[in-house]
Amino acid sequence: MKSLAELKAIRDKARAEMDLRKENPNAARVLVGMATCGIAAGARPVLNAFTEEIAKRGLTQDVVVTQTGCIGICQFEPVVEIEIPGEEKVTYVKMTPEKAVKVVNDHLVNRNVVTEYTIGAVK
Repeated sequence: MKSLAELKAIRDKARAEMDLRKENPNAARVLVGMATCGIAAGARPVLNAFTEEIAKRGLTQDVVVTQTGCIGICQFEPVVEIEIPGEEKVTYVKMTPEKAVKVVNDHLVNRNVVTEYTIGAVK
């Protein structure tokens, strides 16, 4: 850090990322399992990919990204649940950052569940 402007830019970026995690009862929710098993399986990059893609698309008012503890299906980590008000919850398993980008585009933007990433499709 070499200037006050640089420090302010860091602060503004951190605030924008925190805004993605605020609760909004009418927003879709992306819950990323961040218990020890999820983190060990790669949940942190998945969480970051969701956060970045949602911000890039300007969806921060419509989608809340949050983390949760153990979802209870450790063999399928990283696990992500998508909750959209008025719709059935969808559980995505064995997620990667690349899959997260596709889920944002297909599921959150276009409202088409990516069935090949769901718990029912994975063996």
